[in-house]
Amino acid sequence: MKNPCATAMACLAAILAGCAAPNVGTNPLVPENLRVPAGQTLSLVSPATGVQIYECGTAKTDPAKFEWVFKAPEADLFDLSGKKIGKHYAGPTWESNDGSKVAGEVKARDDGPAATAIPWLLLAAKATSGNGVFARAQSIQRLYTVGGKAPAGACSKAQLGKEARVPYKATYYFYVAKP
Repeated sequence: MKNPCATAMACLAAILAGCAAPNVGTNPLVPENLRVPAGQTLSLVSPATGVQIYECGTAKTDPAKFEWVFKAPEADLFDLSGKKIGKHYAGPTWESNDGSKVAGEVKARDDGPAATAIPWLLLAAKATSGNGVFARAQSIQRLYTVGGKAPAGACSKAQLGKEARVPYKATYYFYVAKP
């Protein structure tokens, strides 16, 4: 070895870089009901920041009462380095900057560990489009949620139709069929 110190530093740098690199091939630990079907593999992990939008409306069980009704999400999607890669909106739909989209439907939910946060979800893709990152998505998990719950106070007749935009964060995991 010409320079053992330089070799050791290069090895250390490689090890640290490996630890910092996103390990997209590793599924997160989740409750049994939120596990994706066999035959799928993780293709993308995307942190999201945005709002859950609620509207003051009449209660389904009693039209004389009022409650906050979920309307839609509105969030930016990021890669693991923090670069914006897309958006999430009503449907629920995820749209990549590459033009591909996936719309999902909820298959299972779990309250998650934080009582102050929206539930964790498992969604199945019901429609995809485009040729990019979301074109082959089959399942989506919403995990590690922070915030986003409907306002704590009940709404009133005077607030009917009023929107509440509640900040939230989550990490979305997208799965495709194994090759």
